[in-house]
Amino acid sequence: LRLNSIKRLGTIALALGEERTRSELIPFLHENTDDEDEVLLAMAEELGGFVSHVGGLEYGYHLLAPLETLSMVEETVVRDKAVESLRKIGEVLPEGHIVQHFFPLIKRLATGEWFTSRVSSCALFEVAYPRSPAALRSELRSLFYQLCHDETPMVRRAAAQNLGKFAAKIEREFVKTEIMALFTELTQDEQDSVRLLAVEGCAAFGKLLDKEDCVSYVVPVVKKFAQDKSWRVRYMVAQQLYELCEAVGADLAMTELVPAYVKLLKDSEAE
Repeated sequence: LRLNSIKRLGTIALALGEERTRSELIPFLHENTDDEDEVLLAMAEELGGFVSHVGGLEYGYHLLAPLETLSMVEETVVRDKAVESLRKIGEVLPEGHIVQHFFPLIKRLATGEWFTSRVSSCALFEVAYPRSPAALRSELRSLFYQLCHDETPMVRRAAAQNLGKFAAKIEREFVKTEIMALFTELTQDEQDSVRLLAVEGCAAFGKLLDKEDCVSYVVPVVKKFAQDKSWRVRYMVAQQLYELCEAVGADLAMTELVPAYVKLLKDSEAE
């Protein structure tokens, strides 16, 4: 019954009207996020398309509070859907509301006590960064630095997974001076799963950097990863090589990357 009610939230909101939806329905949902995972998943999904029901973009920030709570729950699929909805709303909020509402939400999640909130925050940086003033951009980079060095492997995994996407939104000078250092550190992580996700960023960084920087920063990492003790990491390198060859050009690919490719062809793991 509760699941069916959640799936009809749009109809309920239309009946209530925009003002009562903001003042009554959204606070009610926020207070009732302790429910079965299936219900919470449906709620997280519904709220992502709820901007028109609360009065449009100027009032979209009302939806952030319940989604923030949902992005901290234990169940991964609920968190992921809440983050997806937060991203959708963050992309359409007025820029003033990014500063006033969305950035404070990211900061609370990124510095939260529970690792689940810190994991969820990692996917929101790329949404806020391009629409934030310079002072907040600096703080966003600083917060992401902390997440890359988090003591919990799950948080470092999420940071590694989102580093390339975040880097694509950052000014070129900071990619070289700050982000590449984070990339290098994550590629040296003790956890195979973190290194694996860091490898996924190789091709993305190859496209962001010019050829010389790509050879200086990315190619050495690829060569090292091609001999990683984890076959999954070597497998990921093999998947990235084609795009990296495109990024550095034929001549450099022949001298810098083809030898690594030949070694991977001879790898003992069939995959």
